[in-house]
Amino acid sequence: MSRRASRPEAAPGLQDAVQRYAQRQPELREVTDQFVTMVQALLDDAGINYVSVTGRAKSVASFAGKAAQTRDGGPVYTDPLSQITDQIGVRVVTYLQGDVTAVADLLAGEFSVLDDRDLGQETAQQGRFGYSSRHLLVTLDDEASDPAYAHLRGRSASVQVRTILQHAWAEFEHDVRYKGSVPAEDVPDLDRRFTLAAGLLELADREFTAIRDRLQAGAAGQGSAAADDDPRISGTDLAAFLSAHFKGAGWSRTDHYSWISGLLLELGITSLDELGGLLGTIDVDGINERMDYKYPAGAVRRLDDALLAVFGARYINLHGNAHRVDSLTARLDKVRAPQA
Repeated sequence: MSRRASRPEAAPGLQDAVQRYAQRQPELREVTDQFVTMVQALLDDAGINYVSVTGRAKSVASFAGKAAQTRDGGPVYTDPLSQITDQIGVRVVTYLQGDVTAVADLLAGEFSVLDDRDLGQETAQQGRFGYSSRHLLVTLDDEASDPAYAHLRGRSASVQVRTILQHAWAEFEHDVRYKGSVPAEDVPDLDRRFTLAAGLLELADREFTAIRDRLQAGAAGQGSAAADDDPRISGTDLAAFLSAHFKGAGWSRTDHYSWISGLLLELGITSLDELGGLLGTIDVDGINERMDYKYPAGAVRRLDDALLAVFGARYINLHGNAHRVDSLTARLDKVRAPQA
């Protein structure tokens, strides 16, 4: 009588951990969505340019596979539920490498950072090209100031920050290797081609940054005529003006220029000459020093600070600011504080 071979069963502790994770996974999906909303709100408020903010709760299958990993005959994770730290994952995709640093600095100011690895830098230090991404493990501690996120205190999330070119490389490389359809004899050539592509994309990232810097340096006095039936300053004109006025400030998201142009209209400011005259009467660099940003604040955030300092309660009560009255009120004392 033949005996059918059976697969080895998972250890009882591992089975229990996977079952418990499966039970909590629906709640983790909700918490992940809340982390995404929070990170996106922080980036928008800071005026940092980005492509997307997405999130995922680790699947049960992925958790089980990671929890079952072994090393030297023993389990890598003796307590998978607490030791596997990427159960909640958030990914921020930016346009340029400088924005990756700005996002990481912003998160460090808003969260407690438990771990921070620049995998692109680690690869470069080994003299290689390959996977590039900034990985941060963050948690919202008990001193988090925004009560809207009080329910997230004590929760942690793994946040990946990378440029859009780094993201394209990582996604394609993962897709190819995951499918495992490459013959073994072709693997060395595949590795070489991925390395070559990574080097080319790093060069492209640098060139895009150089293009941005050149455009910002030559932005003064340039712009396009606004539509006759729209009294607002056009978003493109405003972007060029702010690049020239706030030296060193990063680009903001395209829609944010149009949004703050609407706020300027509510204040009765409909031309760059008027805006320039207003900003010329205040110490915008002093305001930036008082705010003490840990990241390079975006151009729209710099203008937002200046308008708040000048107009105070009037600015806070504009229709376009109805969704952020509390945060603007909290910032008002800081932007108007006397110089130390």
